[in-house]
Formats: sequence, C-alpha cells, structure tokens
Amino acid sequence: PRRWVVERTFAWLGRCRRLAKDFEATIASAEAWIFIASIRLMLRRMAAPRRA
Repeated sequence: PRRWVVERTFAWLGRCRRLAKDFEATIASAEAWIFIASIRLMLRRMAAPRRA
C-alpha cells in the first residue's frame, strides 16, 4: 500500500545523473552521493517560493 512512497523517492533520486546508473566503485561512495542528492532535493524544496 505504501510502495508508491519508495518508488517516488527512487524516482526523485534517479533524476540525479550520477545515481541513474551504478557508477560508483564503493558502497561508501554511492551512499555519499545518495546523501548529497537528498540534500539537494530538500534545499530546492525549502528555497521554492510558497504559493498563496
């Protein structure tokens, strides 16, 4: 029932070109890029102008 939440999150992270394929050599590197992508997504949402 909540599977769409996970799929939507993966889609948002997949928009980051580096995360679209498995290019990273280590798990730590891949984890760091996922962290960076999620920070960028959160910052964009926080900086977006509010609608009235």
